[in-house]
Amino acid sequence: MEHFDYMAWVIIPLLIFMARLADVSLATLRHSLISRGQKRIVPVFAFVEVIIWLLAISQVMNNLNNVACFLAWALGFSAGTYLGMAIEESLAIGYQLVRIIAQGNTDDIARHLKDEGYGLTTVGGSGSQGSVGILLVISKRKNLERLLGLLNSLTPKPFYTVEDVRSVGSSIIARTPVLGNLSMEGSVKRK
Repeated sequence: MEHFDYMAWVIIPLLIFMARLADVSLATLRHSLISRGQKRIVPVFAFVEVIIWLLAISQVMNNLNNVACFLAWALGFSAGTYLGMAIEESLAIGYQLVRIIAQGNTDDIARHLKDEGYGLTTVGGSGSQGSVGILLVISKRKNLERLLGLLNSLTPKPFYTVEDVRSVGSSIIARTPVLGNLSMEGSVKRK
Protein backbone atom coordinates (compact mmCIF):
# COMPACT_ATOMS: atom_id res chain seq x y z
CA MET A 1 0.00 0.00 0.00
CA GLU A 2 2.99 2.32 0.30
CA HIS A 3 3.03 2.79 -3.50
CA PHE A 4 -0.68 3.47 -3.80
CA ASP A 5 -1.27 6.66 -5.79
CA TYR A 6 -3.92 8.49 -3.72
CA MET A 7 -3.92 11.46 -6.08
CA ALA A 8 -4.79 9.38 -9.16
CA TRP A 9 -7.19 6.92 -7.52
CA VAL A 10 -8.88 8.99 -4.80
CA ILE A 11 -8.37 12.75 -5.07
CA ILE A 12 -8.84 13.24 -8.83
CA PRO A 13 -11.91 10.93 -9.00
CA LEU A 14 -13.37 12.74 -6.00
CA LEU A 15 -12.83 16.11 -7.69
CA ILE A 16 -14.42 14.78 -10.89
CA PHE A 17 -17.40 13.52 -8.88
CA MET A 18 -17.83 16.90 -7.14
CA ALA A 19 -17.51 18.80 -10.42
CA ARG A 20 -20.14 16.62 -12.09
CA LEU A 21 -22.38 16.95 -9.05
CA ALA A 22 -22.18 20.73 -9.40
CA ASP A 23 -22.50 21.06 -13.17
CA VAL A 24 -25.34 18.56 -13.57
CA SER A 25 -27.24 20.14 -10.67
CA LEU A 26 -26.88 23.50 -12.41
CA ALA A 27 -28.01 21.96 -15.71
CA THR A 28 -31.11 20.51 -14.08
CA LEU A 29 -31.96 23.86 -12.50
CA ARG A 30 -31.24 25.64 -15.79
CA HIS A 31 -33.69 23.44 -17.68
CA SER A 32 -36.35 24.04 -15.07
CA LEU A 33 -35.80 27.80 -15.17
CA ILE A 34 -35.95 27.81 -18.98
CA SER A 35 -39.38 26.18 -18.87
CA ARG A 36 -40.52 28.87 -16.42
CA GLY A 37 -39.29 31.73 -18.59
CA GLN A 38 -36.51 32.93 -16.24
CA LYS A 39 -34.39 34.56 -18.97
CA ARG A 40 -31.98 36.57 -16.83
CA ILE A 41 -30.41 33.90 -14.61
CA VAL A 42 -30.26 31.05 -17.15
CA PRO A 43 -27.21 32.33 -19.10
CA VAL A 44 -25.27 32.72 -15.84
CA PHE A 45 -26.07 29.13 -14.86
CA ALA A 46 -25.07 27.95 -18.36
CA PHE A 47 -21.72 29.78 -18.22
CA VAL A 48 -20.76 28.37 -14.81
CA GLU A 49 -22.01 24.91 -15.79
CA VAL A 50 -19.83 24.75 -18.90
CA ILE A 51 -16.70 25.98 -17.07
CA ILE A 52 -17.13 23.25 -14.45
CA TRP A 53 -17.83 20.65 -17.17
CA LEU A 54 -14.64 21.61 -19.02
CA LEU A 55 -12.56 21.24 -15.86
CA ALA A 56 -14.09 17.81 -15.15
CA ILE A 57 -13.76 16.43 -18.69
CA SER A 58 -10.14 17.59 -18.91
CA GLN A 59 -9.33 15.49 -15.83
CA VAL A 60 -11.07 12.47 -17.33
CA MET A 61 -9.18 12.90 -20.61
CA ASN A 62 -5.88 13.22 -18.75
CA ASN A 63 -6.61 9.97 -16.88
CA LEU A 64 -8.02 7.70 -19.60
CA ASN A 65 -6.39 4.62 -18.05
CA ASN A 66 -8.07 5.23 -14.67
CA VAL A 67 -11.42 3.48 -14.30
CA ALA A 68 -12.08 5.38 -11.04
CA CYS A 69 -12.34 8.61 -13.06
CA PHE A 70 -14.98 7.05 -15.33
CA LEU A 71 -16.95 5.81 -12.33
CA ALA A 72 -16.68 9.22 -10.65
CA TRP A 73 -17.97 10.86 -13.86
CA ALA A 74 -21.01 8.56 -13.99
CA LEU A 75 -21.73 8.76 -10.26
CA GLY A 76 -21.43 12.55 -10.34
CA PHE A 77 -23.90 12.69 -13.22
CA SER A 78 -26.42 10.51 -11.36
CA ALA A 79 -26.05 12.31 -8.04
CA GLY A 80 -26.12 15.72 -9.77
CA THR A 81 -29.40 14.88 -11.47
CA TYR A 82 -30.95 13.87 -8.16
CA LEU A 83 -29.54 16.89 -6.31
CA GLY A 84 -30.69 19.29 -9.03
CA MET A 85 -34.24 17.90 -8.85
CA ALA A 86 -34.23 18.16 -5.04
CA ILE A 87 -33.00 21.77 -5.14
CA GLU A 88 -35.54 22.71 -7.82
CA GLU A 89 -38.34 21.15 -5.80
CA SER A 90 -37.31 22.94 -2.61
CA LEU A 91 -37.05 26.31 -4.37
CA ALA A 92 -40.61 25.84 -5.73
CA ILE A 93 -40.29 28.72 -8.18
CA GLY A 94 -43.32 29.69 -10.21
CA TYR A 95 -47.01 28.96 -10.33
CA GLN A 96 -49.18 25.93 -10.95
CA LEU A 97 -52.69 25.49 -12.23
CA VAL A 98 -54.81 23.07 -10.23
CA ARG A 99 -57.83 21.88 -12.20
CA ILE A 100 -60.41 20.34 -9.88
CA ILE A 101 -63.22 18.24 -11.37
CA ALA A 102 -66.10 17.02 -9.22
CA GLN A 103 -69.44 15.39 -9.91
CA GLY A 104 -72.52 17.60 -9.74
CA ASN A 105 -72.59 20.85 -7.80
CA THR A 106 -69.20 22.20 -6.72
CA ASP A 107 -70.49 25.10 -4.59
CA ASP A 108 -69.37 23.46 -1.33
CA ILE A 109 -65.84 22.88 -2.64
CA ALA A 110 -65.68 26.44 -4.00
CA ARG A 111 -66.91 27.88 -0.70
CA HIS A 112 -64.38 25.81 1.26
CA LEU A 113 -61.51 26.98 -0.96
CA LYS A 114 -62.71 30.61 -0.80
CA ASP A 115 -62.84 30.40 3.00
CA GLU A 116 -59.20 29.28 2.93
CA GLY A 117 -58.25 32.32 0.81
CA TYR A 118 -57.95 30.72 -2.61
CA GLY A 119 -59.17 32.53 -5.69
CA LEU A 120 -60.82 30.35 -8.26
CA THR A 121 -62.90 30.19 -11.38
CA THR A 122 -65.74 27.73 -11.85
CA VAL A 123 -66.84 26.22 -15.13
CA GLY A 124 -69.64 23.76 -15.82
CA GLY A 125 -69.08 20.69 -17.92
CA SER A 126 -70.21 17.19 -18.81
CA GLY A 127 -68.41 14.01 -17.89
CA SER A 128 -69.00 10.37 -18.75
CA GLN A 129 -71.32 10.07 -15.73
CA GLY A 130 -73.22 13.36 -16.00
CA SER A 131 -72.65 16.99 -15.12
CA VAL A 132 -69.41 18.08 -13.47
CA GLY A 133 -68.03 21.28 -12.03
CA ILE A 134 -64.55 22.40 -12.94
CA LEU A 135 -62.67 24.72 -10.59
CA LEU A 136 -59.48 26.42 -11.73
CA VAL A 137 -57.03 27.62 -9.09
CA ILE A 138 -53.65 29.25 -9.79
CA SER A 139 -51.29 28.75 -6.85
CA LYS A 140 -47.68 29.47 -6.07
CA ARG A 141 -45.72 26.20 -6.18
CA LYS A 142 -44.56 26.67 -2.61
CA ASN A 143 -48.22 26.64 -1.48
CA LEU A 144 -49.28 23.63 -3.56
CA GLU A 145 -49.00 21.04 -0.77
CA ARG A 146 -51.39 23.05 1.39
CA LEU A 147 -53.95 23.25 -1.43
CA LEU A 148 -53.67 19.53 -2.21
CA GLY A 149 -54.03 18.76 1.49
CA LEU A 150 -57.30 20.71 1.52
CA LEU A 151 -58.57 18.83 -1.53
CA ASN A 152 -57.60 15.45 -0.10
CA SER A 153 -59.43 16.25 3.15
CA LEU A 154 -62.74 16.67 1.31
CA THR A 155 -65.36 13.93 1.18
CA PRO A 156 -65.71 12.73 -1.49
CA LYS A 157 -62.25 13.58 -2.75
CA PRO A 158 -62.43 15.46 -6.05
CA PHE A 159 -60.35 14.52 -9.07
CA TYR A 160 -57.62 17.08 -9.77
CA THR A 161 -54.69 17.68 -12.08
CA VAL A 162 -51.71 19.96 -11.57
CA GLU A 163 -49.89 21.72 -14.39
CA ASP A 164 -46.96 24.12 -14.46
CA VAL A 165 -47.79 27.65 -15.57
CA ARG A 166 -45.11 29.43 -17.58
CA SER A 167 -46.31 32.93 -16.76
CA VAL A 168 -49.24 34.72 -15.19
CA GLY A 169 -50.76 37.85 -16.70
CA SER A 170 -53.26 40.02 -14.95
CA SER A 171 -55.25 38.63 -12.07
CA ILE A 172 -57.71 39.61 -9.43
CA ILE A 173 -56.05 39.61 -6.06
CA ALA A 174 -58.39 39.62 -3.10
CA ARG A 175 -58.59 38.23 0.42
CA THR A 176 -61.94 36.68 -0.45
CA PRO A 177 -61.87 36.15 -4.21
CA VAL A 178 -65.05 36.38 -6.24
CA LEU A 179 -66.21 33.31 -8.16
CA GLY A 180 -66.36 33.68 -11.90
CA ASN A 181 -63.13 35.64 -12.21
CA LEU A 182 -59.88 33.79 -12.73
CA SER A 183 -58.13 34.60 -9.50
CA MET A 184 -55.16 33.40 -7.60
CA GLU A 185 -53.78 33.61 -4.13
CA GLY A 186 -50.82 35.85 -3.41
CA SER A 187 -49.23 38.62 -5.43
CA VAL A 188 -48.18 38.46 -9.06
CA LYS A 189 -45.37 39.99 -11.08
CA ARG A 190 -46.76 41.19 -14.40
CA LYS A 191 -44.96 40.20 -17.56
